Amino acid sequence: MAAVSKVLEDEDLLTEILLRTVFPTTLLKTALVCTRWLTHASDRAFLRRFREIHPPRLLGFYINKGQNTPHFIPILPQPLELAGVIRRTTSSLGTYQRVPSVPTYILGCRNGNVLIRQHDRVGITFAAHNVVFPERGMDILPQFPRPQSQYLLDTTYSRILSKEEGDGLSYLYVLMHQTRDGKHRVYIYILRHGIWCMNHILTIQQPPRPWSVLKSVLSNNKIYVPAGWRNIIVLNLSASSFSIIELPEGMEYGERNTILSQADDVAGVYLIHVKKFQLRIWLHNGYTWLLMDTIYLRGICADLSMADGNTSLLINQAGDNAEFVFLDMGRCTFLLDIKCKTMHKVYEKEDGDNFFCEIHPLMMIWPPVFPTLKDDPTRNAM
Repeated sequence: MAAVSKVLEDEDLLTEILLRTVFPTTLLKTALVCTRWLTHASDRAFLRRFREIHPPRLLGFYINKGQNTPHFIPILPQPLELAGVIRRTTSSLGTYQRVPSVPTYILGCRNGNVLIRQHDRVGITFAAHNVVFPERGMDILPQFPRPQSQYLLDTTYSRILSKEEGDGLSYLYVLMHQTRDGKHRVYIYILRHGIWCMNHILTIQQPPRPWSVLKSVLSNNKIYVPAGWRNIIVLNLSASSFSIIELPEGMEYGERNTILSQADDVAGVYLIHVKKFQLRIWLHNGYTWLLMDTIYLRGICADLSMADGNTSLLINQAGDNAEFVFLDMGRCTFLLDIKCKTMHKVYEKEDGDNFFCEIHPLMMIWPPVFPTLKDDPTRNAM
């Protein structure tokens, strides 16, 4: 016993032990042993190191099937340590259904915060829901601001985006209007204490028309908006400026063949492009496009080996840092793990599903929500 106590009193060794807990849920339980362990586990430098070694894993995905309530599909198999998280996530879906028969759609999911849109006779409601604390219900977002000016014409683009700030999440609302002189004015609002506050106003000289159906991303304080046939509008929030970049040479937007992916590990943005059974990952580093990987999908998925030459893979959704991508082929949806070069079927459409069932991945929540422990002399003695 004395030898064990001596080992646990070694600060460096304790840190290494905590790093080997692998899962945030296990780390949280381990931190409850005593105040000293909690102090180590909740230290920001330690948490950064823990995340580098054990990045948040994909738990499953929400899918808008065309019915009133979206479905959650877990990615199996999952370790037993995460069974409780999966169970809680699945059971919280009932929270989204405020009133029976009111259509509910999931617009996005980031770090356990689900953005929801609901339609009823009154109008459209946007709300945020936290899967970690489903008992809190939904936070209704205030009505979106509408700038009033005689110089503004049609709205050409609008989008809700989210970004992580500290241990929380902030929502941004991007609105683009055409002006009478042929320019475009971009209004960027941020949600602060339940109020949409003006964050930036930018004027763009005749930009290519943004795509409302393609995914925009907020990466490294820049908003990337697909536009035209082969352009991306970049709104730089730090410099209050904009720029326009072209897609890699020979590439243009087609039917669900291209998607952007937020970059947390490097400065810039990832781009994933699929053509037939070849998938390429590019990184724009702020100056030029770099080809990061090329994957020939027929060679890693047996289900694709039987596909004929007329079959195409369509991109449904992608994870941050281009770590994975969901691909549709016919009635089936496949998950491609880009790092491990593995691919398998995760969903098959049922009767009554929409033609396009939009997917939103749910990642393991990070960082863990550590409790505040009361002083306990018996625990502190360890």
